[in-house]
Amino acid sequence: MKNIKTTNIQKRNNPLSVSCSVPIMDHDTVQLAHGAGGRLSADLIDKIFLPRFGNETLNKLEDQATLNLPPGKLAFSTDSFVVDPIFFPGGNIGELAIYGTVNDVAMSGATPLYISVAFILEEGLPMKDLHRIVVSMEIAAEKAGVQIVTGDTKVVNKGSCDKIFINTTGIGILPEDVYISASNLQPGDKIILSGTVADHGMAVMTSREGLSFQTRVKSDTAPLNGIVKNILEITKDIRAMRDPTRGGVATTLNEFAAASNVGIQLYDSNIPVNPDVEGACEILGIDPLYVANEGKMIVVVPAYIAGDVLKAVQKVEFGKDAVIIGEVTDSHPGMVVIKTPLGANRIVDMPIGEQLPRIC
Repeated sequence: MKNIKTTNIQKRNNPLSVSCSVPIMDHDTVQLAHGAGGRLSADLIDKIFLPRFGNETLNKLEDQATLNLPPGKLAFSTDSFVVDPIFFPGGNIGELAIYGTVNDVAMSGATPLYISVAFILEEGLPMKDLHRIVVSMEIAAEKAGVQIVTGDTKVVNKGSCDKIFINTTGIGILPEDVYISASNLQPGDKIILSGTVADHGMAVMTSREGLSFQTRVKSDTAPLNGIVKNILEITKDIRAMRDPTRGGVATTLNEFAAASNVGIQLYDSNIPVNPDVEGACEILGIDPLYVANEGKMIVVVPAYIAGDVLKAVQKVEFGKDAVIIGEVTDSHPGMVVIKTPLGANRIVDMPIGEQLPRIC
């Protein structure tokens, strides 16, 4: 696999160093009463959530958001985030929730517009941690160009959840003439990867207790809708797009191969891996192709347009290390194989289970 030295691959605001102070509250930690609908619930909304998420729609504090949508098909996605730890090198559960939802909507070719956010908070969660997470979500939503328009908060007894869980729903608008699906692949198509693999999964793994390595591994959490916009300005002839989260690149490509009943040929030397990530994977005995990513995408396009699409991806900050990593073939349908540096082929199979639990 191709080693890429990734020094500040993603230059972005660091929500963990935001200087805004924690609002003055009656309690330093989340109490059960913060989820009971009374004065403390109102205090939490007024002092933690509205100052960061407030907009014309959310400020009405209705039980739903009434939205005006532009013409087109509706793209809709929902997700839940339970990552452990909730703060990890390069990000935290808050921005992960925003970017993960934005990216799921964008992979259809849609423009993400609105997000709902529901928090499940454990009694005793430090208020400063909640504030830190909410601030990071504000920054992420602004960067992705979406609005948080409705939400909910529940507080559970200590021990009933692990600090904080976040559920999101995202909606966007898809042009009528765009149809992107894993079932569209055809022999000869080229496979583009927007950057280094395995950064997020290994950042989370190496930050857990007992697995602290002296490396510079950071999560790649990032919004991908800017890349999608650039691609659609070049062509609407896109076969498939996917952000390879749980199960990594290997799982995504196996799903593509099965859905289209085609084979996929990868080239090991073309696949970019941060050297620190590769080192951590070697120590843990993990193949980077199976590790989760949260700021990368796979794009499959016809060969005639692949060069132009690659350039379009590379123009965006989060896609500057994009490369063509393989192609679609009519041999070995339903299978993914990779050519090693020695010239041999090995099968890249679907994983049986999850290598890295709770990475999102």
